[in-house]
Amino acid sequence: NTLKMSAESAAAAAPAAGGKSESFAFNADITQLMNLIINTFYSNKEVFLRELISNSSDALDKIRFQSLSDKSILGEAKELKIDIIPDPKNNTLTIQDSGIGMTKEDLINNLGTIAKSGTKQFMEAIKAGADVSMIGQFGVGFYSAFLVAERVTVESKNNDDDVYRWTSDAGNSFKIEAVPDSDLKRGTRITLQLKDDQLSYVEEKTLKDLVKKHSEFIGFPISLWVTKTEEKEVDDDEDEEDGDDDDDDKPKVEEVKSEKTEKKKKTITEEKSDWEVLNKQKPIWTRAKDEIKKEEYAAFYKALTNDWEEHLAVKHFSVEGQLEFKALLFCPKRAPFDLFEGKKKKNNIKLYVRRVFIMDNCEDLIPDYMSFVKGVVDSEDLPLNISRESLQQNKILRVIKKNIVKKSIEMFKEIAENKEDYKKFYEAFAKNIKLGIHEDSANRKKLADLLRYNSTVCVNEVTSLKEYCGRMKKEQKNIYYITGESRKVVEQSPFLEKLKKKGYEVLFMVDPIDEYAVQQLKEYDEKKLICVTKDGLKLEMTDEEKKKKEDEAAAFEDLCKKMKEILGDKVEKVILSDRLSTSPCCLVTGEFGWSANMERIMKAQALRDNSMTSFMVSKKTLELNPEHSIVKELRVRFQNNAQDQTVKDLVWLLFETSLITSGFSLPEPTTFAGRIHKLIKLGLSIADNDDEEVVAAEEAKKEDDDDVPPLENQGEDMEDVD
Repeated sequence: NTLKMSAESAAAAAPAAGGKSESFAFNADITQLMNLIINTFYSNKEVFLRELISNSSDALDKIRFQSLSDKSILGEAKELKIDIIPDPKNNTLTIQDSGIGMTKEDLINNLGTIAKSGTKQFMEAIKAGADVSMIGQFGVGFYSAFLVAERVTVESKNNDDDVYRWTSDAGNSFKIEAVPDSDLKRGTRITLQLKDDQLSYVEEKTLKDLVKKHSEFIGFPISLWVTKTEEKEVDDDEDEEDGDDDDDDKPKVEEVKSEKTEKKKKTITEEKSDWEVLNKQKPIWTRAKDEIKKEEYAAFYKALTNDWEEHLAVKHFSVEGQLEFKALLFCPKRAPFDLFEGKKKKNNIKLYVRRVFIMDNCEDLIPDYMSFVKGVVDSEDLPLNISRESLQQNKILRVIKKNIVKKSIEMFKEIAENKEDYKKFYEAFAKNIKLGIHEDSANRKKLADLLRYNSTVCVNEVTSLKEYCGRMKKEQKNIYYITGESRKVVEQSPFLEKLKKKGYEVLFMVDPIDEYAVQQLKEYDEKKLICVTKDGLKLEMTDEEKKKKEDEAAAFEDLCKKMKEILGDKVEKVILSDRLSTSPCCLVTGEFGWSANMERIMKAQALRDNSMTSFMVSKKTLELNPEHSIVKELRVRFQNNAQDQTVKDLVWLLFETSLITSGFSLPEPTTFAGRIHKLIKLGLSIADNDDEEVVAAEEAKKEDDDDVPPLENQGEDMEDVD
């Protein structure tokens, strides 16, 4: 019966001999549409199969709905299915369904004489540069058959009418005729006489790939008529015939030959044809999540993504009410190698409308920072006349996006409940979370809960901001953090000295993207995030400490002025520090400019904008530790002789070492090295006659012994500078 149907489908491309046919003119809009389809070059002609299968699915949905109230409607054709029959010999492709079918009147009206409302809209969209793949979304998907076919024949049988055949060569008219001897019980059979340059659509592999891509989750079985070649061993008949010709007088010899013949085999090639179901992977998102096992989710994830590993987490949900859609989201275990490549696909969410694939590159379905989330969204409410352009502006899509983001964050928080799983997740996707904090203002607070950092308290383990707040001291009002190149660098930073002494925890932010994220994350749980390398660090002080600071400020005022005079525009000001306890000095940046680490990051940008750099680089403030022996001795030296060249060199040396310890790069490393060499010579009492500066220093030494630091103190000072 199947073979008969296959043969008939090929024959159906030509009108039945002797059948009385009626001709009808296409509606003017449809004629224009047909001309547009036939005479314009489109690269993605493959959409025709998706459209025809979708139409078949709709027809099957209708008959299934009717059968709920009256089972007799199904009649003999109880199986609801879609069959695809390629015929390479006749260059035809047939798509057949056992759906509701069309009456003669339906064929005339639906396929030619009455234009759908979407016909004009589709043509306008095409002229505006839209893609032909959205043809079905305007309700005129049937005509996409003419992208690949020079003649289309439609046989259809509705329960209320006989079988009728619709035929068109894509001209201005079509023919309708009765087919009294058709084997069609109910449904529609569309036969495409393919164009000479479109014969790839009778190839088994092409058809399988197209069904997998566009129609894998159609709710009815889609079967392809496939022909397979098999090799088979059979008895060698020729030898048997030779045995029969032997002399009848030698029965024993004949018997022996007969035995040999039975053992002798030959291999022949046989062709076998059979149905192969193409959409075995069922749309599990349509089922209740309580009924689905973990193994089923894993199998579906692998089929959807071609990943060889199972997923790390899954979120299965549905939204009902004014808007209806179902979604299944997966978080993979590893980040893809091209996660942040600009040219890669924007997201991995496939959009379906009533289980028909629409697109997998809808940029507004999920934000960029969540591009690693994979899954499907199946909407019941997206209008059929939705184009890629109008899709971006569609309100329903915005609601879907909002829900996907919300549920994805919930999924990440569920992963966080298991420390080991979250460690894997955070190693792979920490950058994405931080990028989300930078970009997604609406979900910034929720994403902040997912951040994890090392700190002065949690050196080997990571801590969340929530855990940090739980450990804060009573008098502590802010969350403190430091940014830098690596954990090793920030652990030894002079900026942490006073904070450690007071027992305040400081977070280590050593990922370059932390600098961008923390610019947007101004506070957490109503507590400000304060960078300890910038201005604005105000630690709580007692009255005694405040009084002591005022006295020190007065005592060191002249030194600060003199150092500012020596350093000139290298620093904005020189002040006494609240943040140092063991280091002599450090350089801090403005509260609203770049930190030293950000400056380093921006300088490393290959395509940086120098005008932006000059605008954002902060003025530096040199902070002195008034309790450090070097600073105390410098004050004494300047009081004794404000013009001492050696002491001026020490000021420059302090400034340059502060650049290094504060995370800046040295603008003139050679000059810095020269100062070090000079101090080494001074420490070793070496006079270099070729070095005019050293000679001048030696002469100054003879004139005024008071300007020379005592030898033992000099050694200590150099050690401190080191």
